[in-house]
Amino acid sequence: MPVRLLAQSLFFLLMTGAGAYAQVPGLDALLPAGDGAASGRIIQLVVLLTVLSLAPGLLIMVTSFTRFVVAFSFLRSGLGLQSTPANIFLISLSLFMTFFVMGPTFDRAWNDGVRPLTENRITEAEAFTRTTDPFREFMLAHVRPKDLQTFTDLAAASYPKVNEGEKIDLRVLIPAFMISELRRGFEIGFLIALPFLVIDMIVATLVMSMGMMMMPPTVLALPFKILFFVLIDGWNILVSGLVRSYF
Repeated sequence: MPVRLLAQSLFFLLMTGAGAYAQVPGLDALLPAGDGAASGRIIQLVVLLTVLSLAPGLLIMVTSFTRFVVAFSFLRSGLGLQSTPANIFLISLSLFMTFFVMGPTFDRAWNDGVRPLTENRITEAEAFTRTTDPFREFMLAHVRPKDLQTFTDLAAASYPKVNEGEKIDLRVLIPAFMISELRRGFEIGFLIALPFLVIDMIVATLVMSMGMMMMPPTVLALPFKILFFVLIDGWNILVSGLVRSYF
């Protein structure tokens, strides 16, 4: 009896496993018909993971984030503060200001490129073109012509020549835009640091005239610089000026 019961149980398990195996869909059912379907899906997955891993870098390269971060860094250096405001605060403020400035560009990229792709109304190549066009227009509106011409000349030997009316290659436009943003950020940083430098010079002159050789002028100048920045409503002036520089 135990042997017979064991045989019946084993037969039942084999039949159940065969039925379950028959219900598992094969690879052909998961992939659409056509040659190269599996390799195409794998390539799409690799491209998606690559884009996600490069998202922070893309945010810096093709948006207004660079100018904001550079300006806030000069502000903190001009005040003479090492860790106040904290890096997380300055980066978060720069991100939200970037989303505010780039809002229309993000909306166009989503509505024209990403959404139709998710709804299977356009191909990946067409979605890439529609998604990058708003960022291309934004960068062309704010890139310095001299920087763009510099990278165009450097790329003349390697990249095909751009004819009249054709789009500029992103490999040329993005570095030119980044250089322009750095230059503009340093210009704004100079204007930010200049009044704090004047305060430092005045305090240093007073300290030297009083014979206080051992007292660091930066220690005495710090409260005056903070008071000056607060009295002129510096955060409002700086943030509004940075945002208006794109409109």
